[in-house]
Amino acid sequence: MIHTFPVRVYYEDTDMGGIVYHANYLRFIERARSDWVRGLGNDQNAMRDAGVIWVVQRIEADYLAPAKYDDELLIETEVTKLTPARLNMGQLVKRGETALFRAHVSAVCISSETGRPTRLPAEIRALL
Repeated sequence: MIHTFPVRVYYEDTDMGGIVYHANYLRFIERARSDWVRGLGNDQNAMRDAGVIWVVQRIEADYLAPAKYDDELLIETEVTKLTPARLNMGQLVKRGETALFRAHVSAVCISSETGRPTRLPAEIRALL
């Protein structure tokens, strides 16, 4: 199942040339992941209160083409692999049918007390 999340490029997202600054793609895909998790019914505040938080362990990113000021983008998020302790996702930023940015993201859960990895909660695995 692919989750989609729309983003419009604002002036603050761009460099002097009106092109999206490279680090802002990471912000865009983070927003899409947060929206996706929320849409699944996962309350990250409740997880934190229970002592478990999500962290990104690894991101591989490919910049394919530039996004520009006022572009309407669509971010697609899809689970590519789920293990008891890790969630791997593919994320694609598109303008229309043109792929602009692609990322492979690995996220894990850690204990907020120890900072050490912990298994993804069973209710999260069941949602995915």
